[in-house]
Amino acid sequence: MGGMPLNDMPWWRWRSNVRSALHMLSDPVFHQECWLAGREGYGDITDAVYRLVEDTWLDNWSAEKYVGTIFRDSGEAALVDVAVLRVLRIMHQVGPDAPVSAYLEHHGWPEAVRAAREAHVRLASADGEDPDAPPRSLDVLRIMTNSA
Repeated sequence: MGGMPLNDMPWWRWRSNVRSALHMLSDPVFHQECWLAGREGYGDITDAVYRLVEDTWLDNWSAEKYVGTIFRDSGEAALVDVAVLRVLRIMHQVGPDAPVSAYLEHHGWPEAVRAAREAHVRLASADGEDPDAPPRSLDVLRIMTNSA
């Protein structure tokens, strides 16, 4: 992402996708202003979950498997695992095609947001970025992951 040392991690493109998803999932203001408002360019919750698990298979095994390739250490991996489990539990309960409001109204959503926030802050900080900056659009993510 902007300040991320792109060649720092061997699978930095996957890290970029995981970070993008965690960033969006962890930001309640973003949920209101983008996802609930239907703002173009940011996908939806299902898109974010897909970016979180698509290439990594984090829905099938632990992030610990990727320490040294996507994640810097076991601490990052553990936080990502917790976030993935919380978000996937909700997705399985409400369904991947549920409206954004179904996720946001789910009793477990605040805990999923908290877990995603903890993982996002850890990864963004390790990459030298401001974890409080607003999430970047999917077009910016595409440009960044295709340009290096």
